[in-house]
Amino acid sequence: MIKVLIVEDDLMVAQINKKYTESIDNFIVIKICKDGIEAFNYIKDNEVDLVILDIYMPKLDGIGLLKKMRKNQILIDVIAVTAAQNVEKVDEVFKYGVVDYLIKPFEYKRFKEALDKFMLKYKLLHEKTVVDQKDLDKITNIKNKNSKAQLEKGLNIRTLNRITRCIECYKQTSFTSDDIAEKLKLSRITIRKYMEYMVSIQELRSEIEYGSIGRPKKIYVKATEK
Repeated sequence: MIKVLIVEDDLMVAQINKKYTESIDNFIVIKICKDGIEAFNYIKDNEVDLVILDIYMPKLDGIGLLKKMRKNQILIDVIAVTAAQNVEKVDEVFKYGVVDYLIKPFEYKRFKEALDKFMLKYKLLHEKTVVDQKDLDKITNIKNKNSKAQLEKGLNIRTLNRITRCIECYKQTSFTSDDIAEKLKLSRITIRKYMEYMVSIQELRSEIEYGSIGRPKKIYVKATEK
């Protein structure tokens, strides 16, 4: 059984997450903690396979707990389940190695998908001594329409995934490459190159916007937007 720790200060939400978790085969919730301090003290002395973590909590928040875990070489997998949608916050959470990020409110289907993905990784890394690229692609690639497309030379999958996450969390329906570059603190040229690639695989659409003054600018729109 996969031993799951839920860290959530809202008891009702914690109980819903527990119900969802234990409805999936091979998962059991062994503890619910209401803040990061209680969770860290529990993790130190108990075996935990997966943490389902809220970000906004009293005493020690989710990012504080992640920092404390990594500083102490506690490498337990974490799924963030939170209302936090700020792009900088999302980016910071992923930098501490969370395996998935669910924005409240979410559907059970998406929650199950996150746990199924974790289980795939868990089995792969516990049942095999050697893995190949196909194995790793199953657990590292973001689910998207370009799974059959070959990444262009000079592009990096981790950078692409980071930009994809930023765009998914971006509140505006349209944006420029400069907007995303500013959020991620990456060069405009780099961002533009990746976003043009995303247009080529139909993850984004691009349009030219003509203002009353100045040069026209290229606007990007998520492919799901009409």
